[in-house]
Amino acid sequence: MVGLGTIVNVAAIIAGGGAGLVLKRFFPRRIRETLMQGIGLAVVIIGISGALSNSFTVIGSNVSAEHILIMIISLALGGLIGESAKIESRLDDFAKICENKFTKPSENSTFSKGLVTAALVFCVGSMSIIGAFEDGVGRNSDILFAKSVLDGITAMIFASTMGFGVIFSAIIVGLYQGLITLMSVFAAPYLSDVVVAQMSLIGSVLIMAIGFNLLHISKIKVGNLLPSVFVPVLYYVIKSVAL
Repeated sequence: MVGLGTIVNVAAIIAGGGAGLVLKRFFPRRIRETLMQGIGLAVVIIGISGALSNSFTVIGSNVSAEHILIMIISLALGGLIGESAKIESRLDDFAKICENKFTKPSENSTFSKGLVTAALVFCVGSMSIIGAFEDGVGRNSDILFAKSVLDGITAMIFASTMGFGVIFSAIIVGLYQGLITLMSVFAAPYLSDVVVAQMSLIGSVLIMAIGFNLLHISKIKVGNLLPSVFVPVLYYVIKSVAL
């Protein structure tokens, strides 16, 4: 069944987020803050390890860098597209609409932060993109099933620290992966191992940026950089047509 992987993924996020809300009641504020710092560090390490594994190759005693140029071009072009489309601002607006409808007014509400942060973490990884493609071309949903387990656990941890908004990130994930699944029929021929590695590299860089934001080291507009992940596919589509 096409789209089954995304349906299971969305359900896992909702279930994990619900479990996290239950756990949140047992954690005082100081523990939640420490947990958030730990999560931020973990996200940074995950991003760094993914970026290194997809950009450097060790052959004997030599280390060669790969995909660095396409990464720079993708981040620049993707950032231009994202800023023009105001993706981050639109995500925040969506979060605020949901917050106003489903939560009580609170000066210290973390609803928007939880929704946007969780949605970006669940969307920028290579498993989300490649899994949705695999699901769309009718191969299998195994990647998204595995991602569902990881996202369910992550949603539980996020919800225990950032609250109710994490559950609503499932809406963004469903729309995002569903769109990729629909597009997969046309993009699948261009999804070579090289393209996958380039997309994974850029996704890892964005995950690292999310970690920096969680640690309050910076305020990077990761949402506006999200189109960067798809620039390698666009590049190879244009290249194939031109040739």
